Amino acid sequence: MKLLVISSAPFIKKADGFYAYSPYIKEMEVWQRNIDKIQFCCPILETKGDLLNSKISFEIEKTIQLKAFDFTTFFNSIKSFPAIVINIFILFKAIQKADALHLRCPGNIGLLASFVQILFPSKKKSAKYAGNWDSKAKQPLSYKIQKWILSSTFLTKNMQVLVYGEWENQSKNIKPFFTATYAQSELIEIEPRKLNGTIKMIFVGTLSKGKQPLYAIKVVEALRMLNFDVELSVYGDGNERFAIEEYVRVNHLSSFVFLKGNTDRASMKEIYQESHFLILPSKSEGWPKVVAEAMFWGCLPIATSVSCVPNMLDFGGRGILLTENLQNDATSISDLLLNEEAYIKKTKEGMSWSRLYTIDKFEQEIKTILNS
Repeated sequence: MKLLVISSAPFIKKADGFYAYSPYIKEMEVWQRNIDKIQFCCPILETKGDLLNSKISFEIEKTIQLKAFDFTTFFNSIKSFPAIVINIFILFKAIQKADALHLRCPGNIGLLASFVQILFPSKKKSAKYAGNWDSKAKQPLSYKIQKWILSSTFLTKNMQVLVYGEWENQSKNIKPFFTATYAQSELIEIEPRKLNGTIKMIFVGTLSKGKQPLYAIKVVEALRMLNFDVELSVYGDGNERFAIEEYVRVNHLSSFVFLKGNTDRASMKEIYQESHFLILPSKSEGWPKVVAEAMFWGCLPIATSVSCVPNMLDFGGRGILLTENLQNDATSISDLLLNEEAYIKKTKEGMSWSRLYTIDKFEQEIKTILNS
């Protein structure tokens, strides 16, 4: 079977082959292992790579190039019209030649492909919606349109739509799903850290306004004001780094707030095991891998109540849900810091839950999708 993957995620063209976002490639390796041929239909860029990109390590069919475009402004939408028409034609021809189709949504390419796939009702199809599936969430119109098309059993035939979290009143197209980082073979016994000495907290993610790393720092500041011996290590990089560095400098926080930059997978595994808490005050998520990763290694998550996070944290049974009211959040965390028994119970519950979602189980679920 030849699987066609359509995505807005670009390939990076280099002399020695194609590169792409590392977690995406890791996931696609699982799909590729369970089919005969895989082909990608996406934009292709020629630019410098970074730590988060890796080389495509498996055999792929010739990549079908799409033109990148955007709808961010009215002017851009008008300017993008020729690219949209060309892309629709390319998508139609590519889907026509494939045995099965896998869409990656949301995104501009995902929006076009959502429309084009309607013309192929008998084609075997799947889609992964990597964003927030919550119908009440504030999202761009293009995202809402994609969700509406994918959910419609009248427009979208023969498709399984993989979404993060469990949601009420969904069509038969919709299948709750997850993302995995660690294999069953990596499981080792972990004992929750004791709440004595310095309490180690970490932030892991892009340093962007959407991820709100500055709020994580303010939470730690508030806990220090309550005389708790806590420190925060910030792992990641992004356009908010300078503002964060300035905030740390001006407020004299360098003795307990440390900016560590991007860190590789192996190092992060050790960091999770040495830390007490993960703080993720993100404004929007799909399936926040860092939350599941932290729980896997006994690092208790403190995260905002967005997307499927409440479900992941069992509405507080496996972590703490942030309200984004600094005083309330500092109080909730301090209450737990004073109750080691409750902390250990939540941590163990988190480990038990997250260790159900291994790469082994992920691959088995992919096989089920491909064979159904």
